Amino acid sequence: MRNTTPNQRATTMSDNTPSVPLADFIEPPNPTEDEPFVPLAEPRKMNDTPVAVAATPTPTTATTAPISNGTPTEAAAASAAAASAAATTTVATSGSSENSIFSILYTIGKKVAIVGSIYLVGYMGWSVAWLIAPVILSVARDQLGKTSAKKRDIAKASALACEKDVILARIDELPAWVYFPDVERCEWLNKILKQVWPNANHFTRTLVKETIEPNVALALSNYKMNGFRFDRIILGTIPPRIGGVKIYDKNVDRNEIIMDLDLFYASDCDINFYLGGMKGGIKDFQIHGWVRVVMKPLIRSMPLVGGLQIFFLNNPNIDFNLVGVIDFMDMPGLSDLLRRIIVEQIGAVMVLPNKLPISLSEEVSAVALKMPEPEGILRIHVVEAKDLMKKDISVLGKGKSDPYAIINVGAQEFKTQIIDNNVNPKWDYWCEACIFTTIGHLIGFSLWDYDQTMPGVLNDDVLGRASIDIASVIKKGVVDSWLTLEDAKHGLLHVRLQWYKLTAELNDLQQILLETQLLRVTSMSSAVLSVFIDSARHLKQARSSSKPDPYLVCSLNKQKQQTAMIMRDDSPVWEQGFTFLVSNPDNESLNIKIYDQKTGNDIGQYTYTLSTLLKQFNMEVIQQPFQLQKSGPESKLYMSLSLRILKPGEIDKESDALEQVAALTRSSSVKTPDVAVVAPPTFKDPQAPNKRQSTESPISEEELAVPMKISPAMSASTSSEKPISELAASVLTHRFPETSSTAGEHGLGRIQMSIRYSAQRQKLDVTLHKIVKIPLRDPSNIPDPYVKLYLLPGRTKESKRKTGVIKDNCNPVYDASFEYLISIAELRQTELEVTVCTQKGFLSGSSPIIGMLKIPLDDSEITTPAGLNTWFDLQPEMRHE
Repeated sequence: MRNTTPNQRATTMSDNTPSVPLADFIEPPNPTEDEPFVPLAEPRKMNDTPVAVAATPTPTTATTAPISNGTPTEAAAASAAAASAAATTTVATSGSSENSIFSILYTIGKKVAIVGSIYLVGYMGWSVAWLIAPVILSVARDQLGKTSAKKRDIAKASALACEKDVILARIDELPAWVYFPDVERCEWLNKILKQVWPNANHFTRTLVKETIEPNVALALSNYKMNGFRFDRIILGTIPPRIGGVKIYDKNVDRNEIIMDLDLFYASDCDINFYLGGMKGGIKDFQIHGWVRVVMKPLIRSMPLVGGLQIFFLNNPNIDFNLVGVIDFMDMPGLSDLLRRIIVEQIGAVMVLPNKLPISLSEEVSAVALKMPEPEGILRIHVVEAKDLMKKDISVLGKGKSDPYAIINVGAQEFKTQIIDNNVNPKWDYWCEACIFTTIGHLIGFSLWDYDQTMPGVLNDDVLGRASIDIASVIKKGVVDSWLTLEDAKHGLLHVRLQWYKLTAELNDLQQILLETQLLRVTSMSSAVLSVFIDSARHLKQARSSSKPDPYLVCSLNKQKQQTAMIMRDDSPVWEQGFTFLVSNPDNESLNIKIYDQKTGNDIGQYTYTLSTLLKQFNMEVIQQPFQLQKSGPESKLYMSLSLRILKPGEIDKESDALEQVAALTRSSSVKTPDVAVVAPPTFKDPQAPNKRQSTESPISEEELAVPMKISPAMSASTSSEKPISELAASVLTHRFPETSSTAGEHGLGRIQMSIRYSAQRQKLDVTLHKIVKIPLRDPSNIPDPYVKLYLLPGRTKESKRKTGVIKDNCNPVYDASFEYLISIAELRQTELEVTVCTQKGFLSGSSPIIGMLKIPLDDSEITTPAGLNTWFDLQPEMRHE
């Protein structure tokens, strides 16, 4: 082919053929030939202008045209592409410049318009509304635009996101499986419940009539309201719904299966009852809570599970409407009282420690399924609260509150005393709760402001709530914490919890008894007694015409438990279990009495001494017959007993240091010879060495050489050698001389004191024994001394303590003890101010203060079981800071 220029070739083609795109004439490369190397375009430098590149053809463009296999077609295509790119770059650059200039001009014009409008309004003297109206319209337009944009964004996100995220963004209350990844859906179970629900009416009617009705009637009888009975019980057609199921596979015994069900029940039930001569009803019954189902024990024959235990972990949310005469009359507060009692009795049936056992196999005995099996004891100390809300209204406005606390562990409920007019109450309340499961179980605290109303009607205001997971307490052993109150604007609650596991070792009994003595709380226990009442045989007849209606009452100290009543049966089968806390098994007994309900007569009784149970193998008695007293000659009671000793749980080494110190009150009061001589502790006050045990102290050097260091823990063998009273007395004998031969460094007398802090109780005990050598300046004016105590800093009225006045005595003996509730962290920053005064000083016009001193409470000896026991020299009067 002869060589022609592109223009000549284009002219020739235009004459002979119709016009077609240039790309149609591009020949494909020959695969047999090597593709020539095309160098990349040289990058443009920072100072090169785009216009020059676009307008001036570069040598690169010219030389690139004949490269592609040397064909003019490819050269023309390359030239066209280069020209197009250059044109695009030029247009983009010019467009960007024009946009930038337009944006600047728009901004300037906008600001000129705003300033000009304001100037025009002022110049013309128009109303300010001419400015406000456009602003309001502008803001409204912007908000409308944002709302529309947000809707569009949500629509876009909904189209791109997964279904679960869309549901979570639009719905507040969802089943548990949506929120918790370990909770699974169980629609199959809901379908089964819907199918079997019509047949569940008979079972529920029997359960309500035999269990709930007698307990509700008994509770109402305490308020002089008798004759309660259910008349009609129809559950309705709406079955319960399970929102999710969770199966536990960790920390579970291999002989059981544990699962939790998220239960929702909003029924259309129709329940009628009678109270005396009045008829009432229950409508719209609703319940929501987590139900635990324990399948145990696992067996090798069908159905592979021996039985079920069904219960609520914590009190569920229960609500219903009362209808009929009861709700209409409301006489007043009757509906509230009846509502509260019904809710309590439902909790008494199916909230821990109460369980609903169901036997599935005859191979499993009733004892294995129904006897209580506590895992441990949780010792609870509600110390104090701070900065509570003010709920009472006074004449001058907001008053204070009358707070009290309620502790809930399942169905177990404990209540502190009410402290009037105080938003910083200090309860120092102790209680113990039996723990039957540690998985997913919470202890709840609720604070209330007491308001006086009629009995049985709750009109108190809530001050806040808090909760702690029991599993975390077991892990740490001891928890000492300030809890921030929920459902409250402000407020803190100080609680201390300690976990005790249960053992069958008799050697652990002495150690826990000694610890209880050191705690100085009489209501604390050292053991747990589990009782299973199986049945009775051949009871005597309380009435000549018919058989008795027996029920059994177990009592241990102030604790009392009662079985259900069996109608017209002299050989009743109860199969019920109970748990009792035991203070000292050596001197306590379990008292059992069987009554006939109609006559109220005692038809049999038995007393079992717990000391005999200590001698049994594994401290257990299983299904043994006991001859009843005051009954027939063949009357027997079949029951099982199990005793377990409390043992403190292991304290986590990584837990808070204060919690570890709090558990050291179990240490020995015997001064172990860890070191030969210990120097006196250092005080903040530079005069402190002169306050304690001056050089003229009557205590000898041998007594001063007694080692002062206390062993951090006491073994069972040490605790069993001597009782704590003898150990303490031996220490006091060496520390306290009967007489003192000196009036102290300043000649103002000396005071004998004992100071001891119990970290476990969070309590400071101060005992003022006596004062000696008070100076007698005027023989006709013998002082009438008394002692005042304050905690510094602050010297608040709440910390003031005062002894009685002893008339005309320079060597008074008080032996008065005072207590302060204070945390160990506050103790280290606190001083005890002791002031000795005379009552006659007020009448004579002179200062009533004889002497005083300040004792820092950061002395480590104060926190030992023996405490700080010594003489102090009285100092001259010091001014208050």
